[in-house]
Amino acid sequence: MAAMPPPSAPGGPEPPPPPLQYSLLLQHLVGEQRRPRAWDPAAFGGIPSPPKSEEQKMVERAMESCAFKAVLACVGGFVLGGAFGVFTAGIDTNVGFDPKDPYRTPTAKEVLKDMGQRGISYAKNFAIVGAMFSCTECVVESYRGKSDWKNSVISGCITGGAIGFRAGLKAGVIGCGGFAAFSAAIDYYLR
Repeated sequence: MAAMPPPSAPGGPEPPPPPLQYSLLLQHLVGEQRRPRAWDPAAFGGIPSPPKSEEQKMVERAMESCAFKAVLACVGGFVLGGAFGVFTAGIDTNVGFDPKDPYRTPTAKEVLKDMGQRGISYAKNFAIVGAMFSCTECVVESYRGKSDWKNSVISGCITGGAIGFRAGLKAGVIGCGGFAAFSAAIDYYLR
């Protein structure tokens, strides 16, 4: 330890302060004498949240499950496909078209019937595609153990390839590339 300077005479210059010991300061900041601080969001200006109950954890696990995601995608695809089918049937000029009488105007009953049929057809197709995509994305994510953009691209390729493969190998390859590119664009936009 450094020797203390002799006390100065009253009215004389004050003695210099003792030297700062950086090693002692570092021990308290980053060394073994450092005390860990509990992370409190309220200290940083955040809103503190209470710990989650068992019911909340159970609902969270259920909503994160593959089955829930598949059902949600299927229902969402059904609703979106139905709306799209009704819309396209409503603006289609060939609804109720009769080649024998091209100047005949279709009745409201014929238009509504075609809108319903097309809405159901589109709804089923969109529901199947949504469920396929969601299931394959969940399987790919579980297999890879990561949640990133590659999962949606891989599952888009699998889904597009499976749908297009019904029309042949070339259609399957084009479907794979198209769905993968669309999935990548949507994932880039949403993330």
